Amino acid sequence: MDLKTFIRDIDDFPRQGVVFKDITPLLANAKAIRYTLDKLVEMVGVYGVDKVVGMESRGFFFGPLLAQRLNAGFVPVRKPNKLPSEKISQTYDLEYGTDTLDMHSDAILAGEKVLVHDDVLATGGTARATCNLVERLGGEIVQCNFLIELDFLKGRDKLGETPVKALLNY
Repeated sequence: MDLKTFIRDIDDFPRQGVVFKDITPLLANAKAIRYTLDKLVEMVGVYGVDKVVGMESRGFFFGPLLAQRLNAGFVPVRKPNKLPSEKISQTYDLEYGTDTLDMHSDAILAGEKVLVHDDVLATGGTARATCNLVERLGGEIVQCNFLIELDFLKGRDKLGETPVKALLNY
């Protein structure tokens, strides 16, 4: 299945000059969802995963499904003031500004193996911030897993030695 046929470009969103990769056509197709999930699980390989961490909001589409398939827990990483319990925060740069992410401070236990998942790897700021949160809680990141990687933005460079895999590259 050619997943790129389910991704549409939206020019100048969320700001002028940005070409947004819209995955909603993929999400509207049951066969494409199933195929995507199968491929995302295959990318994890031999790692035993205790937790899947998904970033708000598009990391929530496949993150919980990956967790279920991998027999792991799911941890949401949210924008500020969205989590009700004690949390830790990380501010980061993105391709069009800055933002902050929060994670519950009890979401990851020391030594747990963690898969970080999001829909798109762009400049790497969101993924790096999420990895920082996981590492601050003592988690071991086994892989960062993406539906799409925008190679020209070199986001993987911010993730250092962490294994990075993506289903689609642009």
